[in-house]
Amino acid sequence: MPELPEVEAARRAVEDNCVGKKIVKCIVADDPKVIDGVSPSELQASVVGKTIVAARRKGKNMWLQLDSPPFPSFQFGMAGAIYIKGVAVTKYKRSAVNDEEDWPSKYSKFFIELGDGLELSFTDKRRFARVRLLKDPTSVPPISELGPDALLEPMTLEEFTESLHKKKTEIKPLLLDQSFISGIGNWVADEVLYQARIHPRQTATSLSDESCAALHKSIKEVIEKALEVGADSSQFPSSWIFHSREKKPGKAFVDGKQIDFITAGGRTTAYVPELQKLSGSQDVKEIGKSRRQTSKKKSIDDDDEDNEKPTNGEEDDLGSLKSKKAKKAGGGGRKPSKKKSEESDYDNDGDAGSDENDDNDNVEKKKPGGKQSKKRVQSSQNSRNARRKVK
Repeated sequence: MPELPEVEAARRAVEDNCVGKKIVKCIVADDPKVIDGVSPSELQASVVGKTIVAARRKGKNMWLQLDSPPFPSFQFGMAGAIYIKGVAVTKYKRSAVNDEEDWPSKYSKFFIELGDGLELSFTDKRRFARVRLLKDPTSVPPISELGPDALLEPMTLEEFTESLHKKKTEIKPLLLDQSFISGIGNWVADEVLYQARIHPRQTATSLSDESCAALHKSIKEVIEKALEVGADSSQFPSSWIFHSREKKPGKAFVDGKQIDFITAGGRTTAYVPELQKLSGSQDVKEIGKSRRQTSKKKSIDDDDEDNEKPTNGEEDDLGSLKSKKAKKAGGGGRKPSKKKSEESDYDNDGDAGSDENDDNDNVEKKKPGGKQSKKRVQSSQNSRNARRKVK
């Protein structure tokens, strides 16, 4: 999914090919789930005739700076992607659309044609992205709530170490917290922790100065290396844990060492136990094989461009139906588990609804009607009989 390297690669492609050119045509999808807070006609009218003077980015958000406000901004979500016709822009698994046979793609949400004939499209297969029209994108959420950009506004080692030592949370969810540092998502977090040899569930405050320095260095190196190859994951170093994150437990290795999968901050997390040791009393639970396989199948299904994720209403309907079936089958009113927010872009992570959100909420509870229930019934009857005798 798009994280800082992928969004930065898209920004650079726009900067290299579109800056200084006038927008002569704009087509905006009639999709209020993605086109946020503005009508398609208003967005179109606001950009046509204007010139692109810069492409800006913070964290996983990008916007086109025009010669006058307002500016179109793009929150990439799970599968947002920039395509420029005739220009190679990094494609990542969840976003890939066939831009040669179908242009603009049926998943295009924002399309512009420039004065020299160049065409740009922002697509979103999964409909978790957001396209907005903003007078000053940096002054309003989500951008105004972001922490320093991991590439453009790096903390000094001293600032970074001091910030970590103030946090009692686990290091993996802290890295995913966009208000702490923006741009790092699930795969980058796993990679930098592996490179720094830090366990993903180690509390930040317990990290040594040496570990803080190693993490500070690995964040810089991983992001810069990813950008050196245009965020093309096929060209990432073979020594990166990235290449084995989607493999099944027991079959995932990096440099000959086995990778295990745990849940950290509600996200499936890949790490190497032999190198990333946990100190302290944190409880580490490995993810079962069958559960990982289920997640894997979901990931494959989600990548089928014809299987679009249900909208909010559809998800609510499905959840309601499942809840009714569960009550009918099990009696005794089991409470439904709390649903995660569909967009953790607005919360901690920005890898919204990833197939790697493998939290297991489905813990079976004892059904009524067993021996304990019979005893309670018998006890109640005895109490009533005793009261009758007293009367």
